Amino acid sequence: MKNTVRVILFITVLAVLSLFFKEYLKGGVFGFLSLLISLSVIFIAFVIFLENRHPTQTITWLVVLGGFPLVGFIFYLLFGRNHRKEKMYRKKYFLDKQAYLTVEGEFDPRSEEKISLMAEHQGRLFTLAQKLGNSPISFDTKTEVLTNGEETFQHILEQLKRARHHIHMEYYIVRHDQIGQEIKKVLIEKASQGVEIRFLYDAVGSWQLSKGFIKDLRNAGIETVCFGPVKVPFLNNKFNFRNHRKIIVIDGTIGFVGGLNIGDEYLGRNQSIGFWRDTHLMLRGEAVRTLQLIFLQDWYYMTNHSFLTAEYLSPQIDNESYGGVQLIAGGPDTEWSVIKNIFFSMITSAKESVWIASPYFIPDEDIFSAIKVAALSGIDVRLLVPNRPDKRIVFHASRSYFPELLEAGVKVYEYERGFMHSKIIIVDRELASIGTANMDMRSFHLNFEVNAFLFRTNSTEKLVAEYLNDLNYAKQLELASFNKRHIGLRLFESTARLMSPLL
Repeated sequence: MKNTVRVILFITVLAVLSLFFKEYLKGGVFGFLSLLISLSVIFIAFVIFLENRHPTQTITWLVVLGGFPLVGFIFYLLFGRNHRKEKMYRKKYFLDKQAYLTVEGEFDPRSEEKISLMAEHQGRLFTLAQKLGNSPISFDTKTEVLTNGEETFQHILEQLKRARHHIHMEYYIVRHDQIGQEIKKVLIEKASQGVEIRFLYDAVGSWQLSKGFIKDLRNAGIETVCFGPVKVPFLNNKFNFRNHRKIIVIDGTIGFVGGLNIGDEYLGRNQSIGFWRDTHLMLRGEAVRTLQLIFLQDWYYMTNHSFLTAEYLSPQIDNESYGGVQLIAGGPDTEWSVIKNIFFSMITSAKESVWIASPYFIPDEDIFSAIKVAALSGIDVRLLVPNRPDKRIVFHASRSYFPELLEAGVKVYEYERGFMHSKIIIVDRELASIGTANMDMRSFHLNFEVNAFLFRTNSTEKLVAEYLNDLNYAKQLELASFNKRHIGLRLFESTARLMSPLL
């Protein structure tokens, strides 16, 4: 909404409410503050109503503002201003798109030929992903699924030690615990050998990271940058838009992406959490260039320093076919809800099965309907979620969706061995997504995410096997018994769900 319209609207509201000024002001300072809050809430309600958001979001915001004016006002400042998101990231969107088109170029003719050999619905999916994410599909990329923290960090440390030219790392959460110190030690050692190292961490996700950790990196000559710094956390409009990506690129030829941050809990060392079930992916070959490009554009956004040169964007390619691999970045800087729309296309294109694993399940209406319709159509739809919370409100909001899913025929499983943090979608046992995006509205609309989409790769087969294995440690929910949970719990779940468009 343009500023002039806002001013006119605000003046109109002031005029309408001027008759009530005297009554409010009789209360002194308290009455004056009540007046300001009331005016602000009414003004925000008008703005939200005229923004033509999704009806669910509009109603949720109006209920929150009406029921809890002061809290709702603060929440709106933090989480509700869509126009601020567009203004902040519009420039980044156009710069990223230009960089992708320049570096990636048009479709490789060989890729177009291989896509034409896919089933029609599969070819459309990858064409959609290319158009939305400006990233081509590669058939010259070798991938390896890494199960859980032990295997993932073993490979990461091994490859970091082999670095010769550069190391690029981008993480949401970085901790200065045991694994954090191990990685720091390797990075400092490689920096002393002349390896260029750039380290990007999110301001909110890594807010507990010690200044000493960062100082040690910088003293070693490692370029260390904080993504989206927040000076006044609860009044800063950047607070809600976080970099949730987990990326490592080594010498432009080896890449890592997936669900694990840097912290001991991802190795199962946190006794209160216990075993941590997660999945990561290691890449070699052509698609590493896309992962590198995502990092370099995030780095450019924060530093204004560009490194779009051949020494960073020329991965080794052995011209062997390993199946299709496509890296897609999503976030508040994209024109479309890229990852959400690709997820939607995956679900609706399924012919036999849709298997989902997500630690946080808060779908919007489009995804929720697609999942239910798929199940009602006879598709084998399964959802694997944790049976214990690490974020209580999100956990209970997720469970409020289960009755409708179960009624539609979705098989819902709760993982009981530990905390399940894998972010996986597998369609028809030959198409899969693995990355940083959860099946929730925050990943769809607010966070910077990156996912790898795989087609008929060895990694796809391994994801299928691991998903089936995970079900051995999970309990399948039954509608009748699930509906018997305590009324107080159901009430809390419903309340949490009401807040789900804001989570």
